[in-house]
Amino acid sequence: MVPVGASRFALALLLGVIAAAANLLGGLTIVRRQWSRAYLKYFIALGAGFMLATAFLEMIPESLRLNNRTTFVFVLVLAGYMLVHFFEHTVAPHFHFGEETHHEELSPSHAGYAALLGLVIHTFFDGVAIASGVLVSAWLGAVIFIAVFLHKLPEGFTVASLMLASGQSRRVALLSSAVLGGATLLGVGLMYVLRGEVALALPFSAGVTIYVAASDLVPEVNREPSAGLPVLVFLGVLLMLLLRLVLPS
Repeated sequence: MVPVGASRFALALLLGVIAAAANLLGGLTIVRRQWSRAYLKYFIALGAGFMLATAFLEMIPESLRLNNRTTFVFVLVLAGYMLVHFFEHTVAPHFHFGEETHHEELSPSHAGYAALLGLVIHTFFDGVAIASGVLVSAWLGAVIFIAVFLHKLPEGFTVASLMLASGQSRRVALLSSAVLGGATLLGVGLMYVLRGEVALALPFSAGVTIYVAASDLVPEVNREPSAGLPVLVFLGVLLMLLLRLVLPS
């Protein structure tokens, strides 16, 4: 079991609450129409690069240090990746990030809830990833939190817009973004109970992180005609590298 004090879990809980609040703020963005979706595209692009760099440069190497079975670590990474793939392409096959405006593509009611379930898987493992990182080191927890935070606004925005597009009320749309935040906190809580399993949870969460970045966020960036958004993906990677150089791990 990884030794950890109460202050470490307090930090994990604080980061989880902030991340969950970003989900709710994303939902408010679409419900209140106070923020242009163009800004959320910037978060998606920057977050995609930062998440990929965090998974490959921090989460997987740390997982290998925690485990002496290299193949097993990559099996867990693959399992995390495939879990989200399974939910997105069976439970919520029409899910994508960004505001959903094609109402005719969504069957009434259940499509929005299917997307919500798919995103709940994401956000639950957001909490698992944050808490797992904090259990290993404050540095790892901080960089995972940044990676998670950058896509939290788009997540809340996406689920709220999908709910509205499938005919749900603004109240339900906002509540759906709050559910995503709650799933994040549930993931943090699970790692409090299973803190001795961080060596398993961290590589699994790395697989989820890679999927969200490479299979959800990057394709969303590629849908945009602007050349600036792909550049932001590279800037997200560069930001992670700069953090490693400037701040001690």
